[in-house]
Amino acid sequence: MSVLGTTTRRDWQPVATYSLIAVNVIAFAFSAKASGSIDQNMGAYEVQRLALSEPATALGWWWTSVTSGFLHFGPIHLLVNMITLYIFGRDIEQILGRVRFVAIYAVSLLGGSAAVLWFGLENTLTAGASGAIFGLMGAELILTLRMRANPTALLVLIGVNVFASFTIAGISLLGHLGGLAAGAVLTAGIVYAPELLPAGRRTRSRASVVGWSLTAVLAALLVAAIAVRFATFADPVPVLRYRG
Repeated sequence: MSVLGTTTRRDWQPVATYSLIAVNVIAFAFSAKASGSIDQNMGAYEVQRLALSEPATALGWWWTSVTSGFLHFGPIHLLVNMITLYIFGRDIEQILGRVRFVAIYAVSLLGGSAAVLWFGLENTLTAGASGAIFGLMGAELILTLRMRANPTALLVLIGVNVFASFTIAGISLLGHLGGLAAGAVLTAGIVYAPELLPAGRRTRSRASVVGWSLTAVLAALLVAAIAVRFATFADPVPVLRYRG
């Protein structure tokens, strides 16, 4: 029994995608108001308390592993990420449903944060939805393969974005790769793991249980990795660069 259930109703709307975009826009408005600038919107202390950084990690501000994924460095950063979120989010939400889509987004965000916390802080202030969005790219790739469609264009797009993450200064490569891996692994588990069930027991409800069990396990592992990092992180060097 497949867990894929593409919605074809004419009145269907990607409500979860729109909601995530709205949260990101509201967070940007808050940062701009608090900092008194649209372009330099990350300058206020109350905004920096919500972004990933060495000081925040050393101080145990665990919430930054989530809130950093809704902040952006200026309107261009926000616009590019929100357009990409709409493109990929709409498709995945329609294929897997709103709840699974939000779960993939959330786990991808945590995957990006975990990668940055363990391997990529480097005296930087890190923020942006890119980790979660790279997770959606990974999810889209898995769905494309599952439906036996041609993945060439998507692979090229992912490759270009990963290459840009390597070569362009100010981009959080590890955040992108962590999100990409988390989104791809979780989606693969959702769409392929139910096929391991015996054919006679492969019902939609059992497939759903398998998918949600894997989601819970992966989310728990990422939360544990983040918690351990916050609990064991050494004192920071208080000099920050900016990375999204």
